[in-house]
Amino acid sequence: MSLDYTNSIPLHVQLKQKIEQKIYDGHYIDKIPSERELMDEYYVSRSTVRQAIEYLVREGILVRKAGKGTFIAIRTINDWLGSLHSTSENIEKMGMSPGAKLITSEVLELFGRLKDITGLDKAHHFKRIRYANDIPMGVERHYYPVELGRKLSHFDLDQEAFYELLERELNVKTFQAEQEIRAGTATRRDAELLHITEGTSIMIAERIITDMNGEFVEFERAHYRADMYSFKITLSRHSR
Repeated sequence: MSLDYTNSIPLHVQLKQKIEQKIYDGHYIDKIPSERELMDEYYVSRSTVRQAIEYLVREGILVRKAGKGTFIAIRTINDWLGSLHSTSENIEKMGMSPGAKLITSEVLELFGRLKDITGLDKAHHFKRIRYANDIPMGVERHYYPVELGRKLSHFDLDQEAFYELLERELNVKTFQAEQEIRAGTATRRDAELLHITEGTSIMIAERIITDMNGEFVEFERAHYRADMYSFKITLSRHSR
């Protein structure tokens, strides 16, 4: 399997993308092939292989272990179904450091499905990139009633978790959530934010949260890297 020598994209960048794609597709599980194996597979020089690997190491996707090879560093973040936790809490449970970057904070007029789901004509919309150990692992879009969103916008949303702010600062007692999870593919914009290839498989999670009185609090639509996020549930069977 050779790379495209006529492409303006440098060979080491093409190879980096190939390796990333095989990691995301689950072709590489624990470690990647040796330098020699990659050279033989893609018909490239050792320097091209090393440049590609170096980029992936810098991005936190790979880690070198002396005398053992180059291993996949990404760890899956588990979200346990049946309990309402923030993304930050789930990341911390995995022994990783959570992070966030606010991209958008705006009031939107809602139409179609968003209007039907929230019951709102307008909503305050927040869009954030979520990180685990500085690796972008998700793009989250949150929709709140305008007044509630306005209050949340006064806080540092790069540092704070929405659920904790709602309960600690705004005295909103979140009570129940309905969640739907399905597969999807990354759009060009989300792929850029998540450092993956457009069209890569992702996990889409939608969640509607209500308070103790059954009033709408939040609708969240999140796109997570499928290689970094999983959902876990414990099931039991009762004999008749």
